[in-house]
Amino acid sequence: MLFIIIQARMTSSRLPGKVMLPLCGKPVLQVMLERLERFKDNIIIATTDDGTEQPIVALCQQLQIKFFQGDTDNVLQRYYRAAQKYHASDDDVIVRLTSDCPLIDPLITSATIDYYLEHHLDYASAGMTSGFPRGMDTEVFSFALLSEAYHHAVHAYEREHVTPYMHTNCADKLSFGQFKNSHEHSQYRLTLDEQADYQAITQLYNKLGCRTDFHYDEMIAILQDNPYIYQLNAFVEQKKINA
Repeated sequence: MLFIIIQARMTSSRLPGKVMLPLCGKPVLQVMLERLERFKDNIIIATTDDGTEQPIVALCQQLQIKFFQGDTDNVLQRYYRAAQKYHASDDDVIVRLTSDCPLIDPLITSATIDYYLEHHLDYASAGMTSGFPRGMDTEVFSFALLSEAYHHAVHAYEREHVTPYMHTNCADKLSFGQFKNSHEHSQYRLTLDEQADYQAITQLYNKLGCRTDFHYDEMIAILQDNPYIYQLNAFVEQKKINA
C-alpha cells in the first residue's frame, strides 16, 4: 500500500498559521491537496495535538482527508503513529511531503515513487540536489525503515525532521537514490517559510489564473518569463537542520 503523509502544523516559528493562509480564495493546504488530487485516498495529514490544530482538522474533515494528531515537536513519532493508525505494514511505501509546498507537482511525486520501486531502493528523494526547485521535495521509503528510525533515533533533530536518522545511520547498509531533474531549476524557491515566499507563491498562482491543474513546465516557463516573481524571495534561506 501507499501512504502519503503530509506534516502540517499551525505553530511555524517564521510564519505562524502558514498552511491556512489564503491562496486563491482557499487555504494553502487545500490548494496543495487539490494539486495532489490523484492521491487523495492515500493521503494522511499528520498534524499536532497541542490545541492549535483545529483549523487543519476541520479542513481535513471538510475535504474527507484522513488525518492524525500527534506530538508537535516529535514529527518522526507523528509519522510513525499516523502510518500505524492506518495499518501500515513493513513493505508498505511511505511518502513524506510537507504542507508548505502548495506548488508541489504530482507528476514529480509519482515519478519519485516509481523510481524508488523500479530501482528496488530503500530510500529515494527529489530533494535539494536533484535540480528541482525547493518546494517539489519528495521522500520515499518503507514503513520498515520509518519504524527503525522511530525506534532508534535519539537526537532531537532526528525526531523533528523525520529522515536524518536514515541518512546518518542507514546509508552505508541500504540503497539510497535520487530522482533528478533533466534541467537545473534549483535557483527557484517555491516553498512557504516566510512572508516573501507567500508573496512569490501568490504572484505565481495569479499568473496561473489560480488553476491547480497546471504542469511543471508551464510553471517554470512563467518563472523564466517573469523573473521578478522568483526575485521576491531569492534572499530567503532554508532553515538548517541543527545536528
